[in-house]
Amino acid sequence: MHDGGVEAVVMGRVSVDLYPMQLETPLEDVEGFHKFVGGFAGNVSTGLARLGVRAAIVSAVGDEGHGRFVRGFLEGEGVDCRALGVHPELKTALAFCEAWPPDRFPITFYRTPTCPDWELRVADLDLGRLAAPPLAYVSGTGLAREPSRLATLALLEARHDGPGTTVLDLDWRPDLWDDPADYAACVRVAARLADVVLGADEEIAAAVGAPDPDRLLALGVHTVAHKHGPRGVTLHAAGVPPERIPAHAVEVVNGLGAGDAFAAAFGWRLLRGDAPADAARAGNRAGAHVAGRLGCSVAMPTEGDLR
Repeated sequence: MHDGGVEAVVMGRVSVDLYPMQLETPLEDVEGFHKFVGGFAGNVSTGLARLGVRAAIVSAVGDEGHGRFVRGFLEGEGVDCRALGVHPELKTALAFCEAWPPDRFPITFYRTPTCPDWELRVADLDLGRLAAPPLAYVSGTGLAREPSRLATLALLEARHDGPGTTVLDLDWRPDLWDDPADYAACVRVAARLADVVLGADEEIAAAVGAPDPDRLLALGVHTVAHKHGPRGVTLHAAGVPPERIPAHAVEVVNGLGAGDAFAAAFGWRLLRGDAPADAARAGNRAGAHVAGRLGCSVAMPTEGDLR
């Protein structure tokens, strides 16, 4: 990464997403799939790049066709992929989705017992440069396995007390954790090193025992964006009353990826100097844009889409 050139770093899972050609169909009966780049880091870095942010991804893929597909797509979107590693043995993670609009979208993950992005090590990270950009993201899934857990915490520690903003997306995926108590313990450590936390009701409850953002603020987080799906977002910050930001109505095709679109647009507007409430309004528009489409990364909006 060029010093001063990258505005945002996104660390975490990346995958090839296989989304069904037939809606409201069980996985065993789906006749074909659309292929997209997906995963938290793949989606958010794409979303940022489409909004004009110079974004870099920190993740890993396999040394095979799926990995080359991921890299080619992201580079085509303008994402800096120099920290997108290639694992010599493990295969790129896959995710198969069912789509039952408006609110049921089961995912079958192919990433256990491990996958390339869970094998990121501290030694793989240029922490000096990753600490420098004004914005960075990590996700809860990055904490689910070692050595990725230690690498994720190392990035958080490198940026802690620095001038930039670090966002922790709770990204609670129960299927990827052996014990929910492990998730809660890891996220509480990570939250103490983050500035902003993004999470839905069930994610905050999994992290701190109840859907109570004040418990995250008590850990030292500056801002919590408490997401309520079709009911919008509530912003919480220490010392000020919560502020509810209404959602944008949309006919949902696929709810997956809407949260990643929110994260990208929210960070984009923070980078450009907006207050968190205005950033959340942009995030809601971005989330609605993606929810009305089947894909995630390919559906990420441009600035023109959000006007």
